[in-house]
Amino acid sequence: AVETGCGTGLFKTLLSRCRTPVIAQTRSGPGQHRCLSSLPPPPGTWSSQVSRLCYRDLYRLSITDPDRFWGSAATDRLRWVKPFHRVQDCELSSGRISWFLGGKLNVSVNCLDVHVETHPDRVALIWERDEPGTEVKVTYRELLETTCRLANTLKDHGIQKGDRVAIYMPVSPLAVAAMLACTRIGAVHTVVFAGFSSDALAGRIQDAHCKAVITCNQAVRGGRVLDLKPTVDAALTSCPTVRHVFVSQRTEKPVVMGPLDVPLEESAVCPAEPLDSEDLLFLLYTSGSTGKPKGIVHTQAGYLLYSSLTHQFVFDHQDGDVFGCVADVGWITGHSYVVYGPLCNGATTVLFESTPVYPNPGRYWETVQRLGITQFYGAPTALRLLQKYDDHWVKTYDRSTLRTLGSVGEPINHEAWHWFHTVVGDGRCPLVDTWWQTETGGICIAPRPADEGSPILPAMAMRPFFGIQPVLMGEKGQPVPGNSVGGALCISQPWPGMARSIYGDHQRFVDAYFKPFPVPFAFVVLKDDLGGDTHSMVEQLRHLVTTKIAKYAVPEHFLVVRRLPKTRSGKIMRRILRKVAMETTADLGDVSTLDDPSVVMEIIEAHELYRKQTKLQEKK
Repeated sequence: AVETGCGTGLFKTLLSRCRTPVIAQTRSGPGQHRCLSSLPPPPGTWSSQVSRLCYRDLYRLSITDPDRFWGSAATDRLRWVKPFHRVQDCELSSGRISWFLGGKLNVSVNCLDVHVETHPDRVALIWERDEPGTEVKVTYRELLETTCRLANTLKDHGIQKGDRVAIYMPVSPLAVAAMLACTRIGAVHTVVFAGFSSDALAGRIQDAHCKAVITCNQAVRGGRVLDLKPTVDAALTSCPTVRHVFVSQRTEKPVVMGPLDVPLEESAVCPAEPLDSEDLLFLLYTSGSTGKPKGIVHTQAGYLLYSSLTHQFVFDHQDGDVFGCVADVGWITGHSYVVYGPLCNGATTVLFESTPVYPNPGRYWETVQRLGITQFYGAPTALRLLQKYDDHWVKTYDRSTLRTLGSVGEPINHEAWHWFHTVVGDGRCPLVDTWWQTETGGICIAPRPADEGSPILPAMAMRPFFGIQPVLMGEKGQPVPGNSVGGALCISQPWPGMARSIYGDHQRFVDAYFKPFPVPFAFVVLKDDLGGDTHSMVEQLRHLVTTKIAKYAVPEHFLVVRRLPKTRSGKIMRRILRKVAMETTADLGDVSTLDDPSVVMEIIEAHELYRKQTKLQEKK
């Protein structure tokens, strides 16, 4: 259920199965949806609004007068080098999205310097290293100094504003400092999960045209030591744009330094570069299995404001809290709720290097007890894994500091939700099931914030965040009115944290997120041979999709095949299936990574037969 909170009732949809939101175009008459805002409100407006308005009224204001809402929030919550003169100028049909026009700021200043001025010795990061009990605490002053050292190293080696820098590091204070060092000098970082292969790393470096890579000699996770530098070296054999590799030491193993390699050492003072509100902040790559890596673009002010606000209001952040998001910094969750959101709010944030079951299944909860974690934000996959073990692994440890629990990354099933809420939270902690993804920049729908006493329904995201206006769309792109109805979950107006483009391919961005999507095409592999009688099976599948997801999601075509095109690692090569479905198989691209390339011709022949049968049925 999605509760709009502004008098329009409850939109009913199977939200737990939604994946990619389409940003709907709303129209107030002829022409395209366009937001051209007025001047920003005076300072102090945001603080006065929050102090006197409840959630429902704040949400209504954010929808009916977004310029006043977001303009006052940006003015009051962020430090600006130059004030913005216009809140927004957005035209969704062309994917043009601009917020806080004319303003200049620096993200690292808002995450570090402003807090060093008031509480320099407050702990910014608690690095929960792989071995329990070996945590390292880093103050805001120390994190600023490390950030400046890295920033100076980058500048001394020719890295400038706008240059792209790949970060291939494990969860660590140095990884956070590397991200912030890029923001300090105006470079654009793209963090690549340190478990990815050299090919995956190379693909992202190539697409972003990275000028440098920041990495470590090794990573430590779950009691295992993993080499990172050799992976970088292998990737760089096909990455001619990289001029320098900055290398730090996670372990004592020495690194053989090559001609591109630079050790990380420098001065602890680095002036911050003033950056335009819409200058690139970072790229984050998603959906590599569909072909070319897709570099999602996020920019400076809007992303920082949105991650800061959602961190505060969804998780009820207060001074003195220890925020425990156990995501890797290589994912958007790590960007928004390990680094930028918490640090912008002056919070203490945990960097979790290990695994949920190392050295035993009580690791999360022992960490909660030892560090005094107040909010715990994790993935349903990990929760379901831990749920298989005896509850004593949870109850052995004191979890009384916990005040809020959060779920992220995928829909959470009812059984895992109740275990998390009842066993881990003792039934007393609000559990926020958060709905969002890389493209949204931050949480869009969650049970909190809400008016005091508002219920939380198990495994439901429930309420839209400020400025998020959900709408259900039908098959032809029309809004579906009323309650207890189904449709595609879309968002009808822009918000500051949303992605701005796909790097190097803006038209792909527009096509993917601002236009109606085709009816799905299903490729089906049967476990048992039905002897050629697949009609009843297809009807069962149609009914299953209708009842479990929604009628609009029923594929128009079902093609039964013997097998699917998979790489040697078992990943389905979806771009080949897409070309078959769209009848554009003349250019299939590189199929050399397939485990068995002959499968492609099998599928093409099956599709050709399916087309002929379909045409015969249409004639009848």
